[in-house]
Amino acid sequence: MATNVESETLEVRRTLNAPRQRVFDAWTKADEMKQWAAPGPLTVSLAESDLRIGGKFRIHMRAPDGVEHRAFGEYREVDPPKKVVYTWYWESRPDMAESIVSVDFHDLGGRTEVVLRHSGLATADERASHEKGWVGFFDKLDGLLSAS
Repeated sequence: MATNVESETLEVRRTLNAPRQRVFDAWTKADEMKQWAAPGPLTVSLAESDLRIGGKFRIHMRAPDGVEHRAFGEYREVDPPKKVVYTWYWESRPDMAESIVSVDFHDLGGRTEVVLRHSGLATADERASHEKGWVGFFDKLDGLLSAS
């Protein structure tokens, strides 16, 4: 018997002061991800990225108290420097289902609008928690790109 499960989707938009290819590279290259892919006071203790359809990524985010939050997934769509789509799963939260992250990079002539859609979140609380995290990701990414 099939069950129709409603899911939550969030969308975060941010315009960054860097060319599209630069933003795409920062989003998808492990050495760049290590510099920004953890919100707030968290740091990235591990970042891996095999940017190809079927390739995997992994991010370990370490809190100041040493607790690690580990996310991983698989690339479903890769269209440099325009778009990337991947699954998102929390190793450290097996109670949360796998979800889908779609990121579009829009060229604004030296600046880039990034549109992130995260779908398949089970509850409004998960949606709110992920939205806070993604906004924190964008804040750090903006800082990295502004400094370079």
